[in-house]
Amino acid sequence: MGGMGQVVSRQGQHLPQTQDWLMRSIACMLAGRTAEVLIFGDTVAGAGGYDDSDLARATEHAVAAETRLGFSNHQPLLYRSVAGSINELSLDRHLVERVNSRLMEAEAMARSLLENRRDALVAIATRLKDVGVMTGEEITRLLVASPGSSDLTRPDGEL
Repeated sequence: MGGMGQVVSRQGQHLPQTQDWLMRSIACMLAGRTAEVLIFGDTVAGAGGYDDSDLARATEHAVAAETRLGFSNHQPLLYRSVAGSINELSLDRHLVERVNSRLMEAEAMARSLLENRRDALVAIATRLKDVGVMTGEEITRLLVASPGSSDLTRPDGEL
């Protein structure tokens, strides 16, 4: 990882990999960048700039939705290979618009959640400043302890 911060998460294999699931996954990838904007008023280069960055991974997922997963409203049954689809971003301005639209929608999802949970965001950021690394259990404890924690729980019991 080339950036300064990183979130490592495991995909819930028991969750159906629907378009909603994909958009939530992309929102998670963009949440760090979105948190920077909410807290500092600007972003730092750490969210992007590298092929393994959060921004690169989010873009790859949005491209996959539009080119190979069947989630596109435009030609949903057309499959384009992994190798060619990222390169298509340089050539297909309509694809670029659809991918960017997905990224903007996912960022708005992340922003909404983070704005509603600002107290938890500040608590997590403060703790990270002190310890440098946190486990999922530690983050969950801070989320559950903060006001409004009931809006985080999904019907399957996961945060």
